[in-house]
Amino acid sequence: MKKIVLASNNPGKLRELQEMLAPLGLELVRQGELNIPEAEEPYRTFLENALTKARHAARLSGLPALADDAGLCVDAFGGLPGVDTAYYATQFGYPKGDDNNVSALLEQMQGVSNRRAAMVSTLVALRSADDPEPLVAVGRVSGEIARERLGTNGFGFDPVMYLPEFGKTFAQLPTEVKNANSHRGRAARAMVALMQERWL
Repeated sequence: MKKIVLASNNPGKLRELQEMLAPLGLELVRQGELNIPEAEEPYRTFLENALTKARHAARLSGLPALADDAGLCVDAFGGLPGVDTAYYATQFGYPKGDDNNVSALLEQMQGVSNRRAAMVSTLVALRSADDPEPLVAVGRVSGEIARERLGTNGFGFDPVMYLPEFGKTFAQLPTEVKNANSHRGRAARAMVALMQERWL
């Protein structure tokens, strides 16, 4: 198994996951390169959506598939935006996009003293569309929502996800430090171990 389809067209995710999965010698191919449309994501949990995306990509490509569903869970909002993270800004009249998501979040958090939040990534890997034993790895990083954007590295909510143990946001960390400590980095390390143990 040398090729695995990534059930995402997000270039940031592709770059991060490609680096993290490099030890396995697998080539990640974005589903868009294989003309696979994005799957519906009707569920309210990261796990269900990631599994749906992986099955969809595996079925249409005939390849093993890897899917990531990730998002921001804000304590003051009862864990939301969660699975709706990518579309967060659209609830407040902004066009979809990372920068608008950050703007909307900072507006909604004005005057909110509980700034605790977590970035969560759920990775699901399948050998085939009907694989009865999907590999599941979850990574979670707890932090706080900063009061303004800080740093220029990364994407998504990285400029406002403040990590007390570093005294910085994800966007202020060098890429290798971010990847080693991010929610996706933690999930990818766990996934690499699972793939080595069960697939390779």
